[in-house]
Amino acid sequence: MAVAELIGAAIGVLLLVTVAYLLVGGTLSTAETVVTAQKDITLLHEARLRTSISVTDKEIDNNNLNISITNTGDEIVTDLPHMDVFSFDATNGYEHYTYSTNSGDPNTWQIVRFENDKIHAKELDPGVKMWIQVNLPVGVTPSTVQVTTSNGVSAISQL
Repeated sequence: MAVAELIGAAIGVLLLVTVAYLLVGGTLSTAETVVTAQKDITLLHEARLRTSISVTDKEIDNNNLNISITNTGDEIVTDLPHMDVFSFDATNGYEHYTYSTNSGDPNTWQIVRFENDKIHAKELDPGVKMWIQVNLPVGVTPSTVQVTTSNGVSAISQL
């Protein structure tokens, strides 16, 4: 009988140690996940603070709006297909334009060319100017254009 009690006590201690190990491991894993997420958010905020763009040259030609976007910040804008372009006119309100590869479809925009693009090809480095063509819907003559980068930084310009 004494041997059974010893075996039961040993199994109880072993189960207690196993449960404690799982609880501590789960807590440490959760803490590591939270710390990593906080670090990633901090890096995103820092990148956003260093990002700045300006819309400089603007020209409306038929149903196309040609504008240039200059990176005036210290951060490279790399996710160009996820940039959004918006226009506003008093008659039609706001229009949203998404990236397309030379489709010419209304409510899309495409990259025409880069100027001073010497370091990272086809990316908007600091000091680089990118020309885009916005395909306007029929009957839309915008008075304002807004370009928003993938990290939420935007530039607004009157036409």
